[in-house]
Amino acid sequence: MATRSYLYFDHAATTPVHPRVREAMQPYLDVVFGNPSSIHGFGRRARMAMEKARDEIGAVLGADPAQLVFTSGGTEADNLAIIGVAMANRERGKHIITSQVEHHAVLHACEYLEKIGFDVTYLPVDDTGMVRIGDLREAIRPDTILISIMYGNNEVGTIQPIEEIGQLARERQIYFHTDAVQAFGTLPFQIRDLPVDMLSVSAHKVNGPKGIGALYIARNVTFYPHLHGGSQERKRRAGTENVAGIVGFAEAAKIAAAEREERRAKYEAMRRAMIAEWEKAGIAFHVNGHPTRCLPHILNVSFPGTNTETTLLNLDMAGIAASSGSACTSGSLELSHVLQAMCLGDARARSAIRFSFGITNTVDEARQAARTTAEIVQKTSKAERLS
Repeated sequence: MATRSYLYFDHAATTPVHPRVREAMQPYLDVVFGNPSSIHGFGRRARMAMEKARDEIGAVLGADPAQLVFTSGGTEADNLAIIGVAMANRERGKHIITSQVEHHAVLHACEYLEKIGFDVTYLPVDDTGMVRIGDLREAIRPDTILISIMYGNNEVGTIQPIEEIGQLARERQIYFHTDAVQAFGTLPFQIRDLPVDMLSVSAHKVNGPKGIGALYIARNVTFYPHLHGGSQERKRRAGTENVAGIVGFAEAAKIAAAEREERRAKYEAMRRAMIAEWEKAGIAFHVNGHPTRCLPHILNVSFPGTNTETTLLNLDMAGIAASSGSACTSGSLELSHVLQAMCLGDARARSAIRFSFGITNTVDEARQAARTTAEIVQKTSKAERLS
C-alpha cells in the first residue's frame, strides 16, 4: 500500500495490490504451481482454482463464466475483440466505427486494421467528451461490422451512452464492443443487462495484479484468436494461463463489488473537497469531462496559465503523484488526444492534470493535495506571466 509520505492520486493508471488479493495469490505461486493443462494432481488443483475464479469473476460481471477469455490485460482484450472480429467477418464488410477519445489500445488496433485494408470511422465528441448518437447513426454503413466505444473515459471520466449505442448496433446487426477497464469496479453494471457483444476488463485497475485481464465474448460473436499454440481458453487464447493472477483478479473483483458504493461515496467526497479547496484559494480552473455522467474516481482539471509538465514535476517534488492522462502516453509531450477531440483549445489541453482516486486515499489527503496544487498553480502561473 502507498505510504503517507507520498500521496498517490494516479489510481486510473494502476492501483496497489490489495492485501487480501496478495494473500489469495500466494499459494498459487509456490505450492499449487501446476500447469492447469496438466492431467496430474498438481495440474488439476491449479485448474480447479482457475475455474473457481472464472465463476467468481463471471458472477461479479453478470456473465456466463464460459464466455470469459482470460488475457494479459485490457490492451490484449481490446485487440482480441477488435482485430479478432474484423478478421473473422471481413467477408461481410470492412467498416469499423470507434471514437476519437478511445484508449490507444483501441485506436492503435484500428489503425493497424486500416493498414491492411479496413475502413475506420473515428466519431467526434462534444465538449464533455460524449459521443453523439446522431453522429453514430449517420456513420453506419451497409458494410459496418463492428462498433467499439469505451464505457467510461480513462482521462476525463465521461461515461458514454452504452445502452443507446448497443441498442442501435443490435438493430443494425452490428457487433458492439466496449472497453470497460475504468468502469469495472466503479459502476454497478451487469453484462446480462447490457446490449454488448464484447467487454474488456483488467485486474490492476481494481487493486488486482498487473498482467491479467479478461474479454467477455457473447456466444453469437464470430472472431479469430490472434495467439496460436495450445488449446487453452476453449481454443480462444493460446498460452499457459496465469493461475495466480486469475485467482488474484477474482479476489479483487469480489472486494471491489462489495465495496463499490462505499468507494463511490468516498471518491465523490474527494472530488468535492478538491474543487472546494481550489475555489477557496481563488485560482482559475476548469473541470474537464461531463459534469454528471462521469466516473467517480477521475477528476481532470485545467489550470489556465500553467503548463502540465511543470505542474506535474512540482507536484512530484511535493510528494504528490498525479498524471497528464493515460499512463501509456504520459511520458509524451504531445497534447492529450482526448482533450483535443473535445475542442477545448490548446491552452486548456496544455494545462490539464488528472487526479484519480483509490482505496489508499482519504478526503483529508485530497484536501492536502488540492491545497498544494493551488500553491503550485499560483507560483507557476505568476512565473509564466513574468516570463
